[in-house]
Amino acid sequence: MDQTVYFTLLLTAVFSLSACVSRQYYFVNQKVSCTEAQRYCRENYTDLATLDNKNDIEELMKSVESNQVLDVWIGLMKTVNNKWKWSLGDPAFYIQHDSQYRNWGLNQPNGSSNEECVYMNGDGKWHDDNCKNKSSFICYNDSSKGYVPVLQTMVWSDAQRYCRANHNDLVSVRNQTENQQIQHIMNNSRINIVWIGLFRDCLEWSDQSNSSFRNWNPTEPNNYQGTENCTVLMVNANRGWADWPCDSKHPFVCHEDKLVLIQMNVTWNEALRYCRENHVDLVSVHTEQIQCRIMNVVKKASTAAVWMGLHHYCAMNMWIWVRGEVVCYQNWAAGNGTGLEDCRNERRVGAVQSKGDQRWISLPQTHKLNFICTNSQSKNE
Repeated sequence: MDQTVYFTLLLTAVFSLSACVSRQYYFVNQKVSCTEAQRYCRENYTDLATLDNKNDIEELMKSVESNQVLDVWIGLMKTVNNKWKWSLGDPAFYIQHDSQYRNWGLNQPNGSSNEECVYMNGDGKWHDDNCKNKSSFICYNDSSKGYVPVLQTMVWSDAQRYCRANHNDLVSVRNQTENQQIQHIMNNSRINIVWIGLFRDCLEWSDQSNSSFRNWNPTEPNNYQGTENCTVLMVNANRGWADWPCDSKHPFVCHEDKLVLIQMNVTWNEALRYCRENHVDLVSVHTEQIQCRIMNVVKKASTAAVWMGLHHYCAMNMWIWVRGEVVCYQNWAAGNGTGLEDCRNERRVGAVQSKGDQRWISLPQTHKLNFICTNSQSKNE
């Protein structure tokens, strides 16, 4: 493959993670309670639908087959855990634990129940505040990899809508370097206080995903009469969400994960056998889209690399996938996959790094790693 083309593909895979769809969505046109929908999805697929970003919403909507449907259950439910989360909720945007970075000011957060949004002041310190107060704010723009200050003052939810309509989202602050960059922008713009994308709620996804993405309609969630603990997606132009009583009846959408990370430390042959007995096979990576999904999945691994269904065929000095396909799309780390593997000793197989830029590496098959199975019969999924 031409090196320029390859590098362009790699950059796309690294920087366009929000375009990844790691789940397949299935619409069920039966009006049932949220608990019944959850049970059906877990018995027949993976779980009620989880959504990481707006691209997931559009993918979900492709599955909704009836124009008579007004709303559908998704898997977001109220729990007893009230946690701080980022508005830009796609887990693919964060590496390791950088979604947990905090730079609270003295005695912050102060625990007030009505202070569930966060602003940064001129010294770079964070404070929790009432979301209905008005402030300037900072948007994040993925295409320019930049921070965009907005001097107009808005309540937090309006600032979120503005950033999503005009850029990507309210800014996430993942480390001290980014905190200092935003502080510098504030000082240059002579802004004393800005909303950032951190908020607090007690909602969690049914499948325990760590996605903090929310797409509420204006005035939602309102927990009318204190009984609205489940979530529907409105099937209209803005695809907004609303909270509803869990015993109300609605159609629903399930999802199925095509790729499954198995957090067992086993040899490559043991991983292959496990996947074929419990799923379909060890994962093969034939396209940029599958690589993109892999990059989302491996971040949860407990080992530095994760087995794929890739092995070196010494007789022909070439790499092939376990289903027999030749390797076309490639994402090798430097010095790996060169075709100069040592066939005199232990057989070499392929793994993907779980950290950093998540390139492919060549390892002896007796190493013990986590691994990724696929549930897809198609090589292109």
